[in-house]
Amino acid sequence: MFKKVLIANRGEIAVRIIRACKELGIRTVAVYSEVDRCALHVRHADEAYLLGPAPSRESYLRIDKILAIARQAEVDAIHPGYGFLAEREEFAEACAEADIAFIGPKPSAIAAMGDKAVARATVARAGVPVIPGTEGEGNLRDDDLLAVAPQIGFPLLIKATAGGGGKGMREVKALEAMPGLLASARREAESAFGDGNVYLEKLITGARHIEIQILADHHGNVIHLGERECSLQRRHQKVLEEAPSPFIADDEAFRRRMGEMACRAAAAVDYHNAGTIECLVDKDQNFYFMEMNTRLQVEHPITELVTGVDIVKEQIRIARGRKLRYTQDDIKLSGWAIECRINAEDPYENFLPSTGRIEATVLPTGPGIRVDTGVYAGFEITPYYDSLIAKLICYGETRGEAILRMRRALDEYRIIGVKTTIPFHQRLLDSHRFLANNFDTRFIEERFSLEEAEEGRETFPHIAAILATIAAHRQGRQAAQLVQRGERDTSNWKWVGRYERMHR
Repeated sequence: MFKKVLIANRGEIAVRIIRACKELGIRTVAVYSEVDRCALHVRHADEAYLLGPAPSRESYLRIDKILAIARQAEVDAIHPGYGFLAEREEFAEACAEADIAFIGPKPSAIAAMGDKAVARATVARAGVPVIPGTEGEGNLRDDDLLAVAPQIGFPLLIKATAGGGGKGMREVKALEAMPGLLASARREAESAFGDGNVYLEKLITGARHIEIQILADHHGNVIHLGERECSLQRRHQKVLEEAPSPFIADDEAFRRRMGEMACRAAAAVDYHNAGTIECLVDKDQNFYFMEMNTRLQVEHPITELVTGVDIVKEQIRIARGRKLRYTQDDIKLSGWAIECRINAEDPYENFLPSTGRIEATVLPTGPGIRVDTGVYAGFEITPYYDSLIAKLICYGETRGEAILRMRRALDEYRIIGVKTTIPFHQRLLDSHRFLANNFDTRFIEERFSLEEAEEGRETFPHIAAILATIAAHRQGRQAAQLVQRGERDTSNWKWVGRYERMHR
């Protein structure tokens, strides 16, 4: 087993990895930017080293600095988390050249699945169904894409071949609008990923976004851990996930077919470690490969809760060369888990990012509640990184129980100092369409409105004022209870005891 691991990341995922390492008896090394000097992952790690200024290109994206720290700290391995360098093949290659284990897939697998066009061609050769679109590999000029678009059919999507997260993606409804959308998609992809190449993909209407978690070791074993429902998205960013998917529910035959497809896709690139196959599923249960995320997913906790598998620990064991501890027959889904991504955004102002100091926070607790976070009271939310504050995860024996617990947890959760998406999640969980499993990837953008959800709900501004006054009073009382040490070197109780002994 590794003796020391460097976590090349920040925030809640860095804290999550540090906790897994501690449970395995592994020492941890944190890296941080200047604005993250007091971050939670820095406090929890055994060692911490400054990377550089706040912008990620000068800190968390600096491969040379991270490897220099890794050599200085004499680490055995590096865990990239998600985001930043997690899916950069050059980072995995640099780790190998430095004789430091990379806790993730090998560079060739990252490269094959990192380019969406290459990934489509690779898995298609392995018999995996892909969404109709531009086939083959390599760059296509605008004229080529305009020529093939009518054959694919409208509506369609322009997608960046590199990266993800909705960057470089545009929906095209008619050919005449396509030239301008191609230009803007290429510009955004170039800015976000340094690669302006794009490809076309048929837009499947009314589809579900369902992903399959896989684990693969270096000994030829590949298993899947079931599916996650990720259809609830805003601007191609997930906001709430479930495991298992209510669209699949108890259809074990369909789950098995999707799982076998995911394992074939991973085997096609000789994949090792944890990964996720993302699919679109139409109303008739036809599923299509979209892409593979060659890293740990943000939403991995819900799979951990319904399977009992600690995915981060398995990542570390696989990177060490160990065989998987599980076979496919060992994986049984039990219960239901839901995750809400709590972001520092104002849902009433078109999700405008909210920055500032977190003055107070009260985490929800109780049965079936898990909070993965990297913030605390006094922490500063800056504009330099993504807006994720915490992942609120709730587990129940049934979907209904998980929803009820999530409602309770959202009611208990208090974050004072910045705007958050908690009100948005509360209204979403009250939606009849969500409760009835009547949604798809376009639900939030086309059929859900926070303002409409608020209609009919009585507001009580005077109660909010009273609560704010109570919070201020409580904070003032806490400050008033701080007693400065007197001139004497001991407490009054000890002073009285000494006096009594002297006058016996």
